[in-house]
Amino acid sequence: MEKLKYALYTGCTARESTPELLKSTMAIAKKLGIELVLLDEASCCGASHLQDFDDTLSLVLNARNICYAEKLGLTMVTICNTCQLNTALTKDRLDEDEELKAKVNEKLAEVGLEYKGTSEVKHFLYALQDDYGYDKIAEQVTKPMTDVNIASFYGCHNIRPSHLQNKTNGGENPYKPVSLDNLVTALGGNAVDYESKNKCCGFHVELQNPTTANRLSGAAMTDAMDQNADMMVTPCPLCHLRMDVQQHGISKEVGRDVNIPVLHLPQMVGIALGLDPKDLGLHHNVTQTGISK
Repeated sequence: MEKLKYALYTGCTARESTPELLKSTMAIAKKLGIELVLLDEASCCGASHLQDFDDTLSLVLNARNICYAEKLGLTMVTICNTCQLNTALTKDRLDEDEELKAKVNEKLAEVGLEYKGTSEVKHFLYALQDDYGYDKIAEQVTKPMTDVNIASFYGCHNIRPSHLQNKTNGGENPYKPVSLDNLVTALGGNAVDYESKNKCCGFHVELQNPTTANRLSGAAMTDAMDQNADMMVTPCPLCHLRMDVQQHGISKEVGRDVNIPVLHLPQMVGIALGLDPKDLGLHHNVTQTGISK
């Protein structure tokens, strides 16, 4: 197959709070023969908070990021659900509204950029599914996740709003998403079916109301545990921070021990491809998987 090449928009979290996500993404891309060009000029997407404060600034910020992918002539891939939402939403609004696009480009001209709408925006999960193909990944599995029950946690922003995300995610059903589950199966694992896989992790309410955040995370995690999940996997570093790092507080809030490894999407793929755990940054995970070699 022709070598795939993308412009990688890392967002903030994968470079700072979850460096293991960027590390494992680059590791599996290299193993699979996918070329990722880092958009080092890009900045924060606004994290769904700037959007509430200044809508125009948010559009300019995200359009600026997309411009760097356009200059390379590449599709932009994201590795954060919230980055995916804000970037794809910006593209959708500007592509549908010439007046708004002109307003944004007036500001971008101040830094020598122009948004044209020529680059697609998609999450790396769907690049693997729709462009690379799970069958091709399965052919390269050397350490299948045999007898491992894996609960996929999709989170909110990669599958909602469906009218937006259906343009970039292969038409995933937000009520019954299957992309992550199908990837688990391709890697030889057992995909756990549980009701909370498409719920909210609570990350964006954590600062204002940590109790609610812990309850939301706890509901999803205990649901997965009650369905005999050995570990969870998520395509979003914000969901990962909430569910991997906060298990002590979650346990206190829900009144039971919540202790389950939570993998980043590329970490799971990398394990099955036989990559070194250090190259996947597994030592950075707070709740350890027990996988050391």
